[in-house]
Amino acid sequence: MPAEQPPFLRARGIRKSFGAVEVLHGVDLAVAPGTVLALLGENGAGKSTLVRIIAGDLQADAGEIALDGTPTGIKDVAAARALGIKLIYQEISDAPPLSVAENIVLGAWPARGGLVRSRESRARARDVLDMLGVDLPLEAAVGTLRLGERQLVEIARALTGQGRCLIFDEPTAALSDAETERLFEVIDGLRRRGVAIMYITHRLDEVFRIADEVAVLRDGHITLHEQVADVGKDMVIEAMVGRAVHHQTREEREAPAGEPLVSLRGAASSGAYQGVDLAVRPGEIVALYGKVGSGASEVAETVFGMRSLEAGTLDVGGRTVRFRHPADAIAAGVGCLPGDRQREAMFRSRSVAENLAAPSWRGLARAGFLSSGREASAYRRWHDKLRIRSTSDPGQQIWTLSGGNQQKVVLGRWLEHGSKVMVLVEPTRGVDVGARQEIYRAVRALAEQGSAVMVATSDYEDVVELADRAVVMVRGRTVAEFTGAAIGVEALTGAAGGVIDE
Repeated sequence: MPAEQPPFLRARGIRKSFGAVEVLHGVDLAVAPGTVLALLGENGAGKSTLVRIIAGDLQADAGEIALDGTPTGIKDVAAARALGIKLIYQEISDAPPLSVAENIVLGAWPARGGLVRSRESRARARDVLDMLGVDLPLEAAVGTLRLGERQLVEIARALTGQGRCLIFDEPTAALSDAETERLFEVIDGLRRRGVAIMYITHRLDEVFRIADEVAVLRDGHITLHEQVADVGKDMVIEAMVGRAVHHQTREEREAPAGEPLVSLRGAASSGAYQGVDLAVRPGEIVALYGKVGSGASEVAETVFGMRSLEAGTLDVGGRTVRFRHPADAIAAGVGCLPGDRQREAMFRSRSVAENLAAPSWRGLARAGFLSSGREASAYRRWHDKLRIRSTSDPGQQIWTLSGGNQQKVVLGRWLEHGSKVMVLVEPTRGVDVGARQEIYRAVRALAEQGSAVMVATSDYEDVVELADRAVVMVRGRTVAEFTGAAIGVEALTGAAGGVIDE
């Protein structure tokens, strides 16, 4: 344990069960004023459950939470916020029709005589955005913003008013490098003001950049709690997964032969990218690498029919196509793992089996009727192969799974469907060390079966681990291409930052 200092918040003996399954087994954790505590663990380890209890969103079955040494009952989110505890969720929880300003002051409207004071709302919103160093249109509907901008609005909302303990859940997953660095500067400022901060992340480099202490949850138990200065990455990883993690990379392969299964020529989409030439052959994994706003994810969205192609051509399976909707792409044999699984991939109120089988309903039906048994069989086919951490019940609701396991269910959807072209957008966003390797393994297997795989990512680890070819994008244009052994962190980050070897 770290050197003892008076904590602002101390959790003792926290237990929580869902049905017959206990997910927290007497957890003890503390965070002091002016301290950043990084909280790590694999998906399903109990991190989200623990912080939701602290933030009043869930009630513990046993244990207590003390603030400044005094046991405190936190009955709901409003009670937690009144005590100065605020949680910034990983998944966006905004009000899309409302404006940026309205979302930032949501739940704390400045009012007089029962009437909201719009001018004061805008002033408060502008003040906190200025503190973040962010320029967003206050009157714009939040639903029209890109994912990273919406995440910044979530963070801005939490920074309004007085907070004594802020909990960040994967806050940088959708942020650009510049936005991430600015957030770190804000966290440094909050630390100097004596705010206690809990910071959930899967990125170990962030732990060593921003945190004072690190705690690891594994299977509902704390397996490590130390000063960051006293640990190394290998120690943290072993505490997370219970074993040393060996990163596996594929052996060098010859360039896949055959005609491309998907190709773009002179492709352009207004405000997103232009002049993109790209081809992916059967059995090949091509990564589009670029930071938020580079155009990489937008190119991938075009291949799946989520974004219109305004110039150039798109060929799939040897035919020139013009997708107007994702349904057109699915019919042409294209599958997609989108960057925002909550909004673009999941049926939250449906079971894991229904979610996995959705594109395959026509093939699973008999005489026009679809049985839950056939859906269940499809789910069981991929449950073990993808190592989905859930109950074996195909009727389990998908929203009860951790983020990484939800991602695996969506990937299984296209494996079941037999898609010959696979588009992955930020496939490991919010995914832990162990689950990353399982997703990499599944993607490699997909390519080995003859699918053409396109990965659009801002995570260089995805590229290094997966790609046969890596195409770097900056401000909507392709600026460099690397193959085989030339694909490395230095080359990728250098090209993305404008440093290109001629």
